Amino acid sequence: MSVKIGYLGPRGTFTKLAVDVAFNGEHKIPFKTIPQCIDAVNDGTVDLGVVPIENAIEGTVHLTIDYLVHQVRVPIVAEIVVPIQQNLLVNKQFSGDLSDIKEIYSHKHAIAQCQQYLHKHLPHAEIHYTDSTASAAEWISGTNSRPVAAIGNLLAAKEFNLHVLRENIHDYPNNHTRFFVLAKDASKLKINHEKDLEKTTLLIFLPEDRAGVLHQVLSAFAWRKMNLSKIESRPMKTGLGNYFFIIDVNEPFDDYLFPGAIGELEALNCEIDILGTYPVYHLSIDVDKHL
Repeated sequence: MSVKIGYLGPRGTFTKLAVDVAFNGEHKIPFKTIPQCIDAVNDGTVDLGVVPIENAIEGTVHLTIDYLVHQVRVPIVAEIVVPIQQNLLVNKQFSGDLSDIKEIYSHKHAIAQCQQYLHKHLPHAEIHYTDSTASAAEWISGTNSRPVAAIGNLLAAKEFNLHVLRENIHDYPNNHTRFFVLAKDASKLKINHEKDLEKTTLLIFLPEDRAGVLHQVLSAFAWRKMNLSKIESRPMKTGLGNYFFIIDVNEPFDDYLFPGAIGELEALNCEIDILGTYPVYHLSIDVDKHL
């Protein structure tokens, strides 16, 4: 029986492209929103869920991390990193040029990744935000000759039969997105690629807002020479000034360093949760193969 994989849809999203690169032959099910995809993993509708967590240009996808922390705790079992290329897509019946475009549709992160390009080339175009880049492309497919465009990938252009008016319009060349693979049962994970490293993601809730407490938290990792690849604060949603911290440690959870660090943090009256310890895969995209 094939593994059921949920992803942020519809077809043609960057998440779908990441799923196609990482997995072969599985049953892939699109969901309209990130919470719907995470819920599907939690209730067993799908075996794995793939959701975006961070873009190199725009930063953390806060909806993903906030939903995992505050609503549904589903373990992270892998991370997929893929290159992102944003393109300006138009209906094939549109006969104008770049300067004729009056409206742009896409996900807010895609718009942000192309902000400088839009400011320079389409300063007067009206911006409309959609649930995903693919939903923008799907909408553009029904606009016929109207002077409107979507920002999305080449898979979306193929899926919805659109013309690529301009390629690679993102502002910075090293544009990558990280995706979390979520699952209750890690044995369902089968990625036929070599992992680059292993990582552990921790949630740390500080006991109180007092001078030096964050320094003490970081010191628990520093003197053990545990490499932190990311630290970010997010609001607890319990009042102004109340935050928790998300920390990525570039090491798998072990029986030596981690228990010592966690014990030191607990001595500071911190609360610690482990979101996952998992392999990380940096994948390339063969356009001819996946389109």
